[in-house]
Amino acid sequence: MTGSMVALITPMQADGAVDFPALLKLIDFHLASGTDAIVAVGTTGESATLDVDEHIAVIDATVRAVAGRIPVIAGTGANNTREAIALATAAAEAGADAHLSVTPYYNRPTQAGLIAHFTAIAEAVDLPMILYNVPGRTGVDMQVATTLALAAHPRIVGTKEASGSLERMRALIDGAPSGFAVYSGDDNLSCAAILSGAAGTISVTANVAPALMHEMTAAALRGDAEAAQALDARLMGLHRELFCQPNPIPAKWAVAELGLSPAGIRLPLLPLEPAFIPQVRAAMIDAGVLTV
Repeated sequence: MTGSMVALITPMQADGAVDFPALLKLIDFHLASGTDAIVAVGTTGESATLDVDEHIAVIDATVRAVAGRIPVIAGTGANNTREAIALATAAAEAGADAHLSVTPYYNRPTQAGLIAHFTAIAEAVDLPMILYNVPGRTGVDMQVATTLALAAHPRIVGTKEASGSLERMRALIDGAPSGFAVYSGDDNLSCAAILSGAAGTISVTANVAPALMHEMTAAALRGDAEAAQALDARLMGLHRELFCQPNPIPAKWAVAELGLSPAGIRLPLLPLEPAFIPQVRAAMIDAGVLTV
């Protein structure tokens, strides 16, 4: 799996109910826009506030709607190893192509604990697993040596690195065994990471500018640095402004502004504050996804 992989929002009505018709509309939008894979119910998909039944239902609906046209990666992370195994098992039963498992948040395991956690999941569920390191949200940072130790497991096929460090991604790329993919989890670093050997990006920006993200990653994957960097320059405002408030608050506003989804979001998150709307709208205009 390579290219631009959207960390898809979960559309919701004003009361927070999952909007499945809007989800199907979004999937059609991404298929038409060249998105290379869909990540369902990751951080951007509000995995933290979907209950287990909703979580599985969104994965199942996404797999059914995509119908094998591009890969579907199911978000299955949890800070409870048993729950992570249960979610990964459900993703496998739904027909997902892989699953994305975040480092356990809040309980802050040691590096040895991370190895034990991810190994237990990989041993229990016959589905390719992508690790996910995002210390700014979880409170635990999976070190390069830990990731590379886990990379030896045949079912652990890649990692999404969202530490904010290009040097960290380059160290993972340099140390990875054959067949182990490194994906950027930081939109602002994705172009440079792919030009350095990353396989692609798992992207928030792709929710709003999927065609441009696909073009940028395709150029970077073929080694055309000039074209990739020019395309990325058009996206840089979105890379910045989609994080002006905690993700996915700005992304959900932007997707609603495009007419693709209601603007619903679940507590404890609130809709985008009005003071931030002009800068997000300006970034969308700069990227060419919204007219003045």
